Amino acid sequence: MPENVRTVIGLEVHVQLATKSKMFCSCSNDYIGAVPNSNICPVCLGLPGTLPVLNGKVVEFAIKAAMALGSKIAKRTWFHRKNYFYPDLPKAYQISQYDVPLASGGKLVIDTEGKKKTIGITRLHLEEDAGKLVHQAIDGRLSGAKYSLVDYNRAGVPLIEIVSEPDISSPSEARDYVIRLRQLVRYLGISDGDMESGSLRVDANISRTSPNGSFGSKVEVKNMNSLSALEKALAYEERRQDDVLRGGGAVLQETRHWDDSSGRTLSSRGKEEAHDYRYFPEPDLPSVAITEEQVQKIRKTLPELPWEKESRFIEIYCLSPEETDLLIAKKDMAEYFESVVKAGVEPRRAANWFKTEIMRLMNEGRFEPEDPAIPADELANLLKAVNRGAISNTAAKDVWGKMLSEGFTAAEAMEMLGLSEGSLEKERLRKIIEGIIEEHHEVTEEIRSGKDTKGKKLKFLFGLVMRETRGQADPEEVRSILEEMVR
Repeated sequence: MPENVRTVIGLEVHVQLATKSKMFCSCSNDYIGAVPNSNICPVCLGLPGTLPVLNGKVVEFAIKAAMALGSKIAKRTWFHRKNYFYPDLPKAYQISQYDVPLASGGKLVIDTEGKKKTIGITRLHLEEDAGKLVHQAIDGRLSGAKYSLVDYNRAGVPLIEIVSEPDISSPSEARDYVIRLRQLVRYLGISDGDMESGSLRVDANISRTSPNGSFGSKVEVKNMNSLSALEKALAYEERRQDDVLRGGGAVLQETRHWDDSSGRTLSSRGKEEAHDYRYFPEPDLPSVAITEEQVQKIRKTLPELPWEKESRFIEIYCLSPEETDLLIAKKDMAEYFESVVKAGVEPRRAANWFKTEIMRLMNEGRFEPEDPAIPADELANLLKAVNRGAISNTAAKDVWGKMLSEGFTAAEAMEMLGLSEGSLEKERLRKIIEGIIEEHHEVTEEIRSGKDTKGKKLKFLFGLVMRETRGQADPEEVRSILEEMVR
């Protein structure tokens, strides 16, 4: 393809809101792990004679997200019925918003390939979720399934749909955008943003421009339940559309779904337009008035946003952007880090510990910053002991392991491991060094005969002493006694 052909991507991100009950009824919103079709009632099934009642918390959460994105919040909004039939939509219509969304405009700034890029927001609107189809293929996917089962527990769960402008230029940018948006909803406390469980779902519209810059037909891609799947699906679709155009064909406007097992997108149906859904005002719900007083009250509940925290960490703690990205990835992680620093630990020492020990344990599933096994002040006590030379960094890892496994304080763990505050007593240290020199007398003799011109043998003995003392001994004192004994 010509070099001036480029990719144009717009994303529709559906975020399940973490309310206790559903959008229009009192059924539990927690469907994960629930018995299929147990969290349902006549309202969320849309049975005749039932009336929906809007959950006020849903509106509050949506306004929070709109504020964080810098969107313009409507003073009055209302709901429509979006008519289409799917087996997992029992009413055969979805209560959504059409011409007057709750919020419009706004932006999200992402970090992509070391640069900042602004992605415009088209709209943010409210809608209810549909149920869930369980496909009875061997791998549980749609492709190859002979039949599907329906679980309506998810029907009526509140969603916000955030629609981006077509400002995204590559699959990797799409991934970065979703990562940033997921981080935002988690910071706001309005959703857990978990793609694997369906709390955050992404539909992508992708097209390739022609050499003269005009937009090609857009293809909607669905069924991407991870960041990896999102990036792979869009990369595949880029190649597929290029192949179609290169062969002289035209890209059809359609909806396709991503089949992870085969690594390709498959055609599902023709892409619907707005008129296909036959939108009309929801007759059973009144319009929603949003007052300035209500907006200001919600604004006061906004936490420090990820990009605000990022700027502050770099400025106040003098951390690198890479260190900061790691520390603010999760709100609880950032708060745990700050608690350790506020307890008297130098920020860079704390950051180094988080980059190594905390991240290692998190990757192993042994540490969660939202419910830390070790209080921040006890981790601070450990790191302060390292900072004042009471124990080495190596010994601190042993102490940390004891704190985690036994629930000890830093002082208790140090005592259990025989790591008393301060350096080893000189007499005890001399005995340890004497024992090592005697055990490695050949090395000692080489040093004494002058063959250790580069000091490697002496460094070898020094390392053995530090290992034997678990790094508790004062390095200068060890070096001094060693040189005295082997010369």
